[in-house]
Amino acid sequence: MTTHLLVTGGAGFIGSHYVRHLLGPEGPPGLVVTVLDALSYAGNPANLATVRDHPRYRFVHGDICDAALVDRVMAGQDQVVHLAAESHVDRSLIDASAFVRTNVHGTQTLLDAARRHDAAPFVQVSTDEVYGSIEHGSWTEDEPLRPNSPYSASKASADLLVLAHHVSHGLDVRVTRCSNNYGPHQFPEKLVPRFITLLMDGHRVPLYGDGLHVREWLHVDDHVRGIEAVRTRGRAGRVYNIGGGTTLSNRELVGLLLEACGADWSSVVHVEDRKGHDRRYSVDSTRIRRELGFAPATGLAEGLAATVAWYRANRSWWEPLLPAGSLPA
Repeated sequence: MTTHLLVTGGAGFIGSHYVRHLLGPEGPPGLVVTVLDALSYAGNPANLATVRDHPRYRFVHGDICDAALVDRVMAGQDQVVHLAAESHVDRSLIDASAFVRTNVHGTQTLLDAARRHDAAPFVQVSTDEVYGSIEHGSWTEDEPLRPNSPYSASKASADLLVLAHHVSHGLDVRVTRCSNNYGPHQFPEKLVPRFITLLMDGHRVPLYGDGLHVREWLHVDDHVRGIEAVRTRGRAGRVYNIGGGTTLSNRELVGLLLEACGADWSSVVHVEDRKGHDRRYSVDSTRIRRELGFAPATGLAEGLAATVAWYRANRSWWEPLLPAGSLPA
């Protein structure tokens, strides 16, 4: 039986990994994947080059806020995995309007079309940042949402819209909230690829504040396996945390990246802390482990080494993406 799956944001970092996974040798047979992507600055057609000629792959260039286009694309789709989003916190601090437009209005546009065309499950791919900051312990999925940046507030709003459609309209929705991702094909504004690419070329790297902000790290390959577990085996109306299991301070992570790139602490410059910078993230992933049998498989040391090796070998992919004047002094 053929299943038609719409993947929004499928040309981005996580979305393209997910699409390549679905259409690879370990992917489910009989799945036709349609990617809808606006190809904004972080959406890169090169991320999907290996599946471009796959017989079960379709691509539509378009904006999830375009209701007429979304309705045409949604017709004939059986399910939706929604990854399209504005996602960089620093950008949201400068101008939040694009985040509200894409992450809130765009999600509502997709939900409206999914209801009209009975496309479900509808999987909303979200972030642990919607929980805010936690001093001790780990968030369960039942924690109240306390977002502290315009980005995380827009994602929390989208999550609530999605979950409301389950209660109000009976739509089969499922929400995933992941910890910090890393891996190949990540846009070089994010911490791990930015530091790798700067250090490779002998530049200094910026470390916010005292560097003691704590994050939990998840390899993108594990994340997409978690998304697929939720799509295929998750429960309607349910939220699933997807954590990597390894928490590090930013300073500890930078130390690992310095070592992997053959640099030392003289390559680090301390910069003023970001506004509203959450101090600590940590998610409790018990639910997805117990209900769906999912656990991350890539250790941080192994994953970081492979990520550094990928950026070394794929300079032609990331060099054109670097913004002018982005190098710290």
